[in-house]
Amino acid sequence: MIKSKENIFDIRLFMRLFKFMKPYKMVFSFVFIAVIAIAILSIATPELLQRAFDENLTNKMEEGFLNYILVMVGLLFLEFIMQLLFIFYSGWLGQTVVKDIRVKLFNHLLRFKMKYYDNSSVGVLITRAVTDMERIADIFSEGLFMIFRDLLTMVVVSGFMIYKSWELSVIVFLMLPLVMYATSVFQKYMKKAFEEVRTEISNLNSFVQERITGMKILQLFVRENVEYEKFKLINERHKNGWLKTIWYNSIFFPIAELSASITIGLVAWYGGLNVVLEGTVSLGILTAFIMLIPKLFRPLRQIADKFNALQMGMVAANRVFKVIDTTSQIDDTGTLVAENFNGTIEFDKVFFNYIEEETVLKGISFKVNAGETVAIVGATGAGKSTIINLLSRFYEIKSGTIAIDNVNIKEVTLASLRTQIAVVLQDVFLFADTILNNITLNNPDITEDVVVQAAKDIGIHDFISSLPNAYHYNVKERGVMLSSGQRQLISFLRAYVTNPSILVLDEATSSVDSYSEQLIQNATDKITKGRTSIVIAHRLATIKKADRIIVMEAGEIMEQGTHEQLLKIENGYYKNLYEVQFVKEEVA
Repeated sequence: MIKSKENIFDIRLFMRLFKFMKPYKMVFSFVFIAVIAIAILSIATPELLQRAFDENLTNKMEEGFLNYILVMVGLLFLEFIMQLLFIFYSGWLGQTVVKDIRVKLFNHLLRFKMKYYDNSSVGVLITRAVTDMERIADIFSEGLFMIFRDLLTMVVVSGFMIYKSWELSVIVFLMLPLVMYATSVFQKYMKKAFEEVRTEISNLNSFVQERITGMKILQLFVRENVEYEKFKLINERHKNGWLKTIWYNSIFFPIAELSASITIGLVAWYGGLNVVLEGTVSLGILTAFIMLIPKLFRPLRQIADKFNALQMGMVAANRVFKVIDTTSQIDDTGTLVAENFNGTIEFDKVFFNYIEEETVLKGISFKVNAGETVAIVGATGAGKSTIINLLSRFYEIKSGTIAIDNVNIKEVTLASLRTQIAVVLQDVFLFADTILNNITLNNPDITEDVVVQAAKDIGIHDFISSLPNAYHYNVKERGVMLSSGQRQLISFLRAYVTNPSILVLDEATSSVDSYSEQLIQNATDKITKGRTSIVIAHRLATIKKADRIIVMEAGEIMEQGTHEQLLKIENGYYKNLYEVQFVKEEVA
C-alpha cells in the first residue's frame, strides 16, 4: 500500500526495515521456504484423509488404509518440524534485526548535541530504545512472516477447495466477505488504539522515571499525595488505551469464530444431503472440507490478530526512525588531531543562545594564556557555565570564533578536542559501578596502578582506601553511596588521570563538609598546576589564587584583572559582588 493516514502498512517504512535483514539473507530465505512448505502441507492431510474415506472406508476396503494413516502421521510430523523451525528462525531474525537497529539508535544518541537532551524526555527516549524495539521485533516474529504464512495458506486452501468441489467452495466463499469486512474494520480501529497505547506508555515511562529520579525533592516538599493523584490519572489513561484494544478484540474474534462455525454447519448440511441424495460430493470430500474450513478461517482470524503486532511494530519503528533521522549532531568536520595543546584559549566576539530569541553570550572576547588559571565570576545566569559548554563544543556558537593555540576548535576533530580538555562539573554524575570504572570509564589505557598513583598525587588515596573494597567499591546509581564532597573528589581524579592539556572546573564546595572541602582545595591546587585552567569560582580562596579574574554580567564581560586590581575599581561589578558574596567568607 502507498502511505496514507488510514494505511495499516507503510511499505516505505518496511523497506527501510528490510535493509537491516540483508546481512541475514540465508535465514530469511529459509523462513520463506518454510512458509511455502507449511502452506503445501496444510492441504496434504485433508487430501490423504479424503482418499482414505473414498477408497477404503466407503468401499469397506482395508488394503492400503494403514498406508494412508502412516503417511498422514509422517506429514503431520514434518509439518510440526517446519512450524517449529519457522517460529524459531522468524523470531531469531526479528531479535537480530532489532539488535542492529538498537545499536544504531544508541550510537546515534551518543552523538546528539546537548541541546537535543535539553528538549527531550528521558522517559520517552528509554521507551524508544527498549519497549519500542521489542515491538519492532514482533513485526518479524509475530507479524509479517505470520501474515505471509497465513495468506499463502489461505490461497492454497482456497485453490484446493475449488479443485475438489466448486459447489461447496461457493458456500464457504459466501461467508468470507463478512469476515474480511470485519477484519478490515478491526484493523483500522486497532491501529488508532495502538497509537494511543504507545503514546500513553511513553507518558507513563517519562512520568515514573522523572519522579523516581526526583524522589528526594518530592518527599522534601511533601508532594507524595499530589504526585500519587497525577500518577493515577496517567495510569488510568494508559489502562483506557489498552481497554480499547481489548474491546475491539472481544468483538472481532467471536464474530470470526461464529462465521467459521456457521460455514461448517452449512457445508455439512448441503454436502450431507448431496452425498445421500445426489452423490456428486463424496463423503471424503465432505470430510476434507470440514477439515479445510478451519484452515481457511483461522488464518484469516490470525491475520487480524497478527496485524495487531504488525501495527504496533510499525508505529514503534516509525518513532524509532524519527529519532535516528534527527540531525542534531555537532558537525565533526575537523581534520586536525590534537595530541597536546599548549593551552592558549581565545574567545573572539562569541555570540550564543540556547533559545533563538534569548541571547546568552553577547559578543564576548577574552584570552587565556598557556598555563594560566583564570577564574570566572558572576551572578547566576551570567553565562559562566555556557563558556565551559562551548569550549568542549557541547553546543555550537551562533557567531564568532573560539580558538586554542590559534586554531579554530572547529578545525580539530571532536574526539581529540575533548580528549585534551577535562571538565569537572558542579553536578557530578557517577554510574552504578565501581570507583575504578567511574574514574577510568573503562578506558583500557588507564590501569588501576595509574589511578592509585594519581589518587596519591592529589591526596585522596586514603579516602578511597577507607571505603569497603577501596577502588572496587560500587557507588550505586548516580553515586548515592558517597557524599557530595566524595563524589566531587572522584570527579577530580577522573579528570586528572586523563592528563589533559586544559582543565575546566565548575568548582562547588558550598554543600560539602570542611574535611572534603580541604581535600577538594588540595586537589584543585594539584591538578591546575602547570596547565591552563578555567575555573567557575565559588570560593574566595580560588579567586585569590587565580592569575586573572573575568567578571560576567548578563552574557557580557564587565571587568578583567587580578583580585587586587578589581577591588580598586570604585562601584565595580567585582567589588560589589565581592562585598555581597565573599566578604563574609573572608571574615569567617
